[in-house]
Amino acid sequence: TKVVETFRTNYECKAVIVAAGSKPRLTGAPGEAQYLYDKGISFCATCDAAANTDKTVIVIGSGDAAIEEGMFLTKFAKKVIVSVMHDEGIMDCNEIAKADALANPKMEFIWNTMPFEFRGDEEHLRSVALKNTKTGEIIDVPVDTCFMFIGYVPNTDIYRDILELAGPGYVVTNEKMETNVPGVFAAGDVRSKWLRQVSTAVGDGAIAGVAAEKYIAESETFHTQIM
Repeated sequence: TKVVETFRTNYECKAVIVAAGSKPRLTGAPGEAQYLYDKGISFCATCDAAANTDKTVIVIGSGDAAIEEGMFLTKFAKKVIVSVMHDEGIMDCNEIAKADALANPKMEFIWNTMPFEFRGDEEHLRSVALKNTKTGEIIDVPVDTCFMFIGYVPNTDIYRDILELAGPGYVVTNEKMETNVPGVFAAGDVRSKWLRQVSTAVGDGAIAGVAAEKYIAESETFHTQIM
């Protein structure tokens, strides 16, 4: 029997499937919390691109997700500004995406910069102040929306010292979604894996569900017949 401790109650169960997901990594810059999600800071170009038709947006990051999502935004926005923390011409994305982005007339790059402050009124973000990592200069960039693609953080703090974790804290499983603890499985973005999308999370869930049912059936057979 597994015991799952929550804020108020301890639940006893025969198997556990961890599907805690992950959350977008934040910058920690002042004003960020005030404008998250529906007030100007977004983490999904597919979700919010159409709402930014003919507007100016800024993308934070230079990895594959940042650059590829930034190029998608150019289909709607009139200008996509990209804040890159590296020197001019250096990005964290693949070379094909980099070449396409640099050639895109709607994309503008501000090199050696990181978010210093998110500014606006009570209703919505109005600009992102960027700090030059070399000179310390602060430049205020007026934008309609800020898209942040600087990675994700798994929601696994409560599993530390219990489950085997990898990298920044993703749960390690085998192909049956089994963790290092018998009877505990994991599925979705919380897992250590190559591709994190809805389609792979659904597949993980199907496997974990069948594996958990099989584990329970085998455990009951062992106790009732063998023991």
